[in-house]
Amino acid sequence: MPVEYKDYYKTLGVSKSASAEDVRKAYRKLARQYHPDVNKTAGAEKRFKEINEANEVLSDPAKRKRYDEIGPDFARYANAGNGGPGFQWSHTTSRPGEFAGDFSDFFRTLFGDAEGMSGTFSAEDLFGRAANAGRRRRATPGQDVETEIEITLLDAFKGSEQQLELREPSGKTRRLTVKIPAGVRDGQRIRLAGQGNPGSNGAPSGDLYLRVRVTPHPLYARDGDDLRMELPVALHEAMLGAEVTVPTPKGRVSLRIPPETQNGRTIRLAGQGMPRGGGPWARSDAAGGAGDLYVTVKVVLPTKLNDDEKDYLRKIGERRKDDVRSHLL
Repeated sequence: MPVEYKDYYKTLGVSKSASAEDVRKAYRKLARQYHPDVNKTAGAEKRFKEINEANEVLSDPAKRKRYDEIGPDFARYANAGNGGPGFQWSHTTSRPGEFAGDFSDFFRTLFGDAEGMSGTFSAEDLFGRAANAGRRRRATPGQDVETEIEITLLDAFKGSEQQLELREPSGKTRRLTVKIPAGVRDGQRIRLAGQGNPGSNGAPSGDLYLRVRVTPHPLYARDGDDLRMELPVALHEAMLGAEVTVPTPKGRVSLRIPPETQNGRTIRLAGQGMPRGGGPWARSDAAGGAGDLYVTVKVVLPTKLNDDEKDYLRKIGERRKDDVRSHLL
């Protein structure tokens, strides 16, 4: 089937005279909007691939020059070039209507065979090589692979390196070291380009997608980029006030408990939560920094009181017996 021409300028919504900075801004805006980890609507992943492909060409001066020179004549050479009238350059894709790998047939037509060419070349050179390419054995891009990886909350907090074992279609086991970024969330999908199944006859490998599972922590509960925890506080500390030590993922910090702190009161420790993740699809106001740690006071009542302690409490109770429920009367 004929190769469809791609208008990369239209894909990014920029003019043909757009500067490199214009291209970069347009790509970042669209990548944030259509990234599959953010946009779950139908067609978002395909749109994201089209945006990446357009940026791959227009952000590279050499590729952009080649595209601008050959692109306008693409249909003429593809249909009536060295292959003669009605010539059509056919390609193999994974299934009709899907992308084969990350790049379209059009991209591979312009850049796949031409990457190894040196010096200048004309459209006739490019499409002349294409006519012979159809006679050669066709290359098949490798399939994408998705697998799940389990890490602890502290690994997600600081970032970590994880060891994976992947079994390829040939039965061979491949070991891979993966860097997990700090601030990664449970269920987040991480793409490792070119780490999927290998392609055939020189075609590129597929991608590896890691689905991250963060195991629950006994002390901290995650709420977005914030963390929440309960802090046991003695009765006298809650009543009189105290300086207590709080364990955080960064280390121990000091926390002032105000006098007459009620059970269930929550105190905020700014910047002691999870690192905020970056990336081209992250909000500009969310990249960098860290969330907060919210500490909820849990007053622990004393047990095994001696007689003197019981007497003290009785005296306090007699003096303050009307304080607790006076608002109900």
